Amino acid sequence: MGKQSSAIRNRLRRIEGQVRGIAQMVEDDRYCIDILTQIQAVKSALAKAESEVLKQHAACCVAEAIASGDEAEQRTKFNELVDLFERARR
Repeated sequence: MGKQSSAIRNRLRRIEGQVRGIAQMVEDDRYCIDILTQIQAVKSALAKAESEVLKQHAACCVAEAIASGDEAEQRTKFNELVDLFERARR
């Protein structure tokens, strides 16, 4: 993934800092709506990170499976994606 991997790592580090900030807000007994607003921001940031990783998976792993012509590998990658989306709906 290279450059994209670095961007994803940076995004996750920012999220990590946001989560630490939320924990501090809870410890400081900050206003609940402010805490909830920050939690929503983290959820949104995680969704963006998830989307980037998914795009990379499609561009790299899935594309390689398609290019390989190996039907078993193609089926495996397809099933991985279906399983992922099914877990997300639960």
